[in-house]
Amino acid sequence: MKQSILMVTLLTASFLLAPNAFAATSEVTWTDYKSYRDIDSGNDGRKQFRERTFKDLEKHFAKLAEMLPAGQTLKIDVTDVDLAGDTHHGGVNRTRIVKEIYSPRMNFSYQVLDADGTVIKSDDVVVKDMNFMSGSSLKYRNKSLGYEKKMLDEWFNDTFKEMIITK
Repeated sequence: MKQSILMVTLLTASFLLAPNAFAATSEVTWTDYKSYRDIDSGNDGRKQFRERTFKDLEKHFAKLAEMLPAGQTLKIDVTDVDLAGDTHHGGVNRTRIVKEIYSPRMNFSYQVLDADGTVIKSDDVVVKDMNFMSGSSLKYRNKSLGYEKKMLDEWFNDTFKEMIITK
């Protein structure tokens, strides 16, 4: 009896975990990050801010990649980042000021690979959102890098609309 319960539990767990086992994945490379246009934090330490920013954007790319068909890989090579806003150095404090004239922008190349490693789609892109402060609502309101994530969502949905799988 105990073995039957254990088998049913294991089978149920494997079915629940199986979709994630083959889900699309992402790989992000940050090329020559020291030359990026604007990855400045304001008051945080630059290295800590950069690492936190990269980690946050890597998680976002991973979330986007999950919408691709199972077994595919989204490879991103970021070559420039210009965060929304601008950092002003005045006195002791450095502050990031967000105004419409300081729009977010990212330069990167991407590849989508199938399970065999064959390139399905690729391009070099400059993604920017000149209207980042307008619109009805911000999905990522009060979230770190909300303007950049919204910009990447729009790029992803436009670029991969024929490949996106709804769950």
